[in-house]
Amino acid sequence: MEFTARQLAQLLHGTVEGDEAAKAVRFAKIENGRPGDLCFYANPKYERYVYSCKASVLLVNNDFSPKEAVSCTMVRVADAYSALASLLKYAAAQKRKFRRHRSCKARYFFTTKFGKGVYVGAYAFVGHHTTVGDGTVIYEHVYIGDDCRIGSNCIFYPGVRIYPGMVIGDNVIIHANAVIGSDGFGNAPRPDGTWEKIEHLGNVIIGNDVEIGANTTIDRSEMESTVIGNGVKIDNLCQIAHNVRIGDNTVMAAQVGIAGSARIGRNCIIAGQVGIVGHIDIADNTTIGAQAGIISSVRESGKVLLGSPAIPSRQYMRSYAIFRRAGEENAK
Repeated sequence: MEFTARQLAQLLHGTVEGDEAAKAVRFAKIENGRPGDLCFYANPKYERYVYSCKASVLLVNNDFSPKEAVSCTMVRVADAYSALASLLKYAAAQKRKFRRHRSCKARYFFTTKFGKGVYVGAYAFVGHHTTVGDGTVIYEHVYIGDDCRIGSNCIFYPGVRIYPGMVIGDNVIIHANAVIGSDGFGNAPRPDGTWEKIEHLGNVIIGNDVEIGANTTIDRSEMESTVIGNGVKIDNLCQIAHNVRIGDNTVMAAQVGIAGSARIGRNCIIAGQVGIVGHIDIADNTTIGAQAGIISSVRESGKVLLGSPAIPSRQYMRSYAIFRRAGEENAK
C-alpha cells in the first residue's frame, strides 16, 4: 500500500513538514528506515535515530523540536504512537477487503445462512443450520460445525476449528489452527483405578471484538457455557478450560493455562506462562506477572501478583532480594 505525506496528514489529522508528495510503501522501525519507508518517533530514547533515519516519511508528535537537521519528511500528529496504530489498522482493513465469494470447493448446505459479502475459501466447511453474519471472512480449510451462530465482520484464518453449537460475536478474529469448543478435561475415577469420560454438552460463547491467537484452545463446558467477554485478547498457545468465564477487555499472553470453572474479572492483564487453578475468582483489574501460579482467589481489585504461588509484587521483590542474598552468601 502506498501513501503520500499529504494523504497521511489527511488521514491522521496532522500537518506535513517537508515534501507533501513524499511516498511511503512500507512500514519500518526508525533505526532501519530507508527510502520508501514510513517510520515513527515517539519514545525519547530513540531520538538519535531521527537524525540518521533515511525513511521517506516520519511520524512525530506535534511538540517534537529537532536538535539537528532531519532528512525525512515529517508528518506531525497529536500522538505518533496512536497515529501509527490507527494507520496499521487502516492498512490491514484495506488488505482484508473481500468481495462476496463462496468457493465451489467449499461445502455448506441449504440450511446454512450467509449474510451479505461473506467470503468462504476453498475446502472450508460450514455446517447445517449455522448462520454467518455480514462481511465475515472464512479462509481456506476452516471447519465450522452445525448450529453455530457467527457474527458479522469476523475473520477465521486457515485451519480454525469451531465445534457445533458455538456462539461467536461480531468483529472476532481467530488465528490459524485455534480450536473452539473441544471437550473439557473431565474424567471421573472408577473404583478399579480407571477413568470414565464425562460428556460435555455445553458450548462456548465468545463476545464482540475478541481476538484469539494461533493454536489456542477453548473448551466447551459440561452443561452451560464457557464465556469469553467482549474485547478480550488472547495470545497464541493458550488453554482455556471448560466453564471458565473471562471478563470484558482482559488480555493474556502466550502459554497461559486456565483450569476449569475459574472466573477471571474485567480488564485483567495476564502475562506469559501463567497458570491458574480451577474454581477460583480473580478480581477486576488484576495484573499477573509471567510464570506466576495462582492457587487461590484474588478478592481485591487492582492487585499486581508475581511468583509461584503468586503473592503481591512488592512482597515478592522483598522476598526475592532475601533469597538472592542468601544464595550469594552460601556460594562464598
